[in-house]
Amino acid sequence: MPTITLLTDFGTSDSYVAEVKGVLLSGCPGATLVDVSHAVPQGQIPTASYLLGRTWRHFPKGTVHLAVVDPGVGTTRRAVAVGRDGHFFVAPDNGLLTSVIGTGAEVWTLAEPEGASPTFHGRDLFAPAAARLAMGATLADVGALVLEPPVLLASPIPQYEGKKLHGEILHVDRYGNLVTTFTPQVVPAYAVLESEDMEIGPIRRTFGDVAKGELLAYWGSSGLLEIAVRDGSANRRLGIGVGARITARLG
Repeated sequence: MPTITLLTDFGTSDSYVAEVKGVLLSGCPGATLVDVSHAVPQGQIPTASYLLGRTWRHFPKGTVHLAVVDPGVGTTRRAVAVGRDGHFFVAPDNGLLTSVIGTGAEVWTLAEPEGASPTFHGRDLFAPAAARLAMGATLADVGALVLEPPVLLASPIPQYEGKKLHGEILHVDRYGNLVTTFTPQVVPAYAVLESEDMEIGPIRRTFGDVAKGELLAYWGSSGLLEIAVRDGSANRRLGIGVGARITARLG
C-alpha cells in the first residue's frame, strides 16, 4: 500500500486536514496516511523544515511526503515536487524543503489546476499531485523541471565571542524541551550551556543524570543539542522559545 505523510500548520479544530485526506484517498484509494504533525506554529517554515528533516528518512522508499506551511498561498511562490533517495516531497517552494533538498534531488514545479482555490492549495494543488505520485506517477507526469534554484532557508551560523559560542532555539517540543541549532561539530563535550545569566550546566547523557526539576543539556534524538527540565518544562523555566539566544561556554 502507498504511504503518504502529512505535515501542516492547519491544526485539528477545523475541517482542513480532513478535506486534504479526502482528496488523497479519492486519488489514491487504500493509501496509508501518516500524520507527522498538524500543530506547526502558524506560518513557521523553519519549524516545519526541522520536523520534516528528522522524519522522512524513517519511512520506506516510495513514500510521498506532503508538507504544507504556506503563508504565501495564492501568490507567485512556486509549488514544487521533489524526488530524493526514492522519496517524493510535495510542498510550497518557500524554504520548507531546505532539510530535504541536497545533492541528487530533482525539483519540479507544479501547475495550479483550473478551479483551484487560491487560499487552499493544500487541498486543491498539493494533495492531488501527492496522490498521483503515490499511485505511481513520475515527477515529469505532475510537473515541469525547475530551472531556477529552489528557495532555501539560511543556515544558522554559530557566533563566537571569545570563549563563548552563541546559537539559538530552533524548536520547542510538546514537553517544553528546547532544540538548539548547536551540532556536535561545533560544541565540544566539555562545554557548559547557559541562557542569559542562568547556567544550565554541562552536557549530560540523558534525563536521569540529574534530579527531578533540574535543568540539563543533552544531545537529542535529532542530533542537535537540547535543553530540558527533568519532569518539567525548560520552555517555562527559562521563559524562552524559538529564536531566543543560547550560549555554550567553552572555557
